Amino acid sequence: MPTDPAIPVVHGRTSNKLQGKKLLYSVSVFLSIGVWLFGYDQGVMSGVITGPYFIAYFHQPTSTELGNMVAVLEIGAFITSLLAAPLADNYGRRMTLRSGAFVFTLGGAIQTFCNGFWMMILGRVTSGFGVGMLSMVVPIYQSEISPADHRGLLGSVEFTGNIIGYASSVWIDYACSYFQSDWSWRLPLFIQCVGGAVLAIGSFVTPESPRFLIDTDQEVEGLAVIADFQGAPLDDPRVQEEYKEIRDAVLADRAVGDRSYKALWKRYKGRVMIAMSSQMFAQLNGINVISYYAPLVFEQAGWIGRDAILMTGINALFYVASSIPPWFLMDRAGRRPILLLGAVAMAIALTATGWWIYIDQAMTPNAVVVCVIIYNAAFGMSWGPVPWLYPPEIMPLPFRAKGVSLSTATNWLFNYWVGVSTPVFQELIGWRLYPMHAFFCALSFVLVYFLYPETRGVPLEEMDQLFGDETVEDYEDEEDEGDEGDDGSASETSSLVGNNRSASRGSRSAHSSLPTSRKPSPMPDGRGGDAGLFGRLTGAVDSLLGGSRRRGSVRGEYNAVAGGGEQ
Repeated sequence: MPTDPAIPVVHGRTSNKLQGKKLLYSVSVFLSIGVWLFGYDQGVMSGVITGPYFIAYFHQPTSTELGNMVAVLEIGAFITSLLAAPLADNYGRRMTLRSGAFVFTLGGAIQTFCNGFWMMILGRVTSGFGVGMLSMVVPIYQSEISPADHRGLLGSVEFTGNIIGYASSVWIDYACSYFQSDWSWRLPLFIQCVGGAVLAIGSFVTPESPRFLIDTDQEVEGLAVIADFQGAPLDDPRVQEEYKEIRDAVLADRAVGDRSYKALWKRYKGRVMIAMSSQMFAQLNGINVISYYAPLVFEQAGWIGRDAILMTGINALFYVASSIPPWFLMDRAGRRPILLLGAVAMAIALTATGWWIYIDQAMTPNAVVVCVIIYNAAFGMSWGPVPWLYPPEIMPLPFRAKGVSLSTATNWLFNYWVGVSTPVFQELIGWRLYPMHAFFCALSFVLVYFLYPETRGVPLEEMDQLFGDETVEDYEDEEDEGDEGDDGSASETSSLVGNNRSASRGSRSAHSSLPTSRKPSPMPDGRGGDAGLFGRLTGAVDSLLGGSRRRGSVRGEYNAVAGGGEQ
């Protein structure tokens, strides 16, 4: 490869012993601790609030008080998921991760040793501050270290960590329910502090995101991290090629100048709305009716006391198992088919849950358990992992933290609404609550079908081409514009695990003209495909089962990207 004066001249290997695939997978597992924490913190209250010692300590709390104790976490998470974006942009992904873990641990300690309702609220809000930072930065960090052809796998593994956190909290609640003291609810709240401390300490030894390092002019450090993830010498052509591709994309994005939320909305409105809607429907589709209040749901169906927690624990095990198939399907079938089929299955399961509670027959308790397990399995395979993977994929580097912060804030806003309203709705409308959320599942199907592009296999640096908002080059000479117009698409090299894409693709020279403007991100018009609704659904099923995949049927009216989507 020709010598590029913009690439740091360094040789040899770094001194790190953990490199290549081992480093990539180790960091991914470590990041799963972060999502384990907010999975645990979301689930731990579901069993705690039904315990007799908890109820007695808080003087028979009303449904409104219970709803606020459970859901006020989301208020804190909503606030910091927005405020953490400048921290991630200016001080890095690791510092944001460390800060979130520390704040989360502090909040857990306040909850554990609280002496009343308002101190519990303070502890939940403080933990929420930590959860907001973690839920914003972990998906960004994961997407920026993952190769394009493994991004779905690693993002799905991360989500499994979240579900393991939820399942752990339920079974710990169940075990502690046998304690005949206040430790029946204090110990489950204390355990989250241990996870937070481990994450905070581990953040000192994890590598920083190479994209952040290069974006902040730490070129040698960024090159070293790329070399470590590839397990290759610093002067290896593959390492330098990936460095150059990232650097060229950074230089192009710097030319846009303004990186404010206003600029993000103006330039990438379509992407922002897609990212925010994915997180909105992840909540409106009803998952936290089950996650937060599963014991109450089972009590409503006929399971009483500790048996309701036991059924919740069994459901959680199926939930964990359901999160494993996306490891293999996400990069094979794509995001769209998984979301579409998940929405259908969830709508059916929620409708059936409401119907069984309505008819109230002898078999209703067992039937509701089956329906809830099917619902959780469908969510764990679809609307659980994808909304966390999708936003950091589709956002450009200079706006990634802010874009993900908006989508994450949307998650916590609707998370709060579902959490605080569910006990009230259970009292007011009873069984009708479940068909109501089934209706939202149907709406999410329509939204994905018409508006969501397929991002499977598309490198992060090529999302501009997918959405049709590529950089617009301003050339002084029209003839030069004609010669150079097709010449430069920086891409994300998949060589962290293995690059099967041609290395001969053109990239911008360090001395080429930088873009001075961008076309606004278009809102998709939804006309995509000529197969009709039935044809698209059939194509989605065929894709999921490993059949032939037609690019037009999964991308709709979005642009096809060479090398993306085919493995």
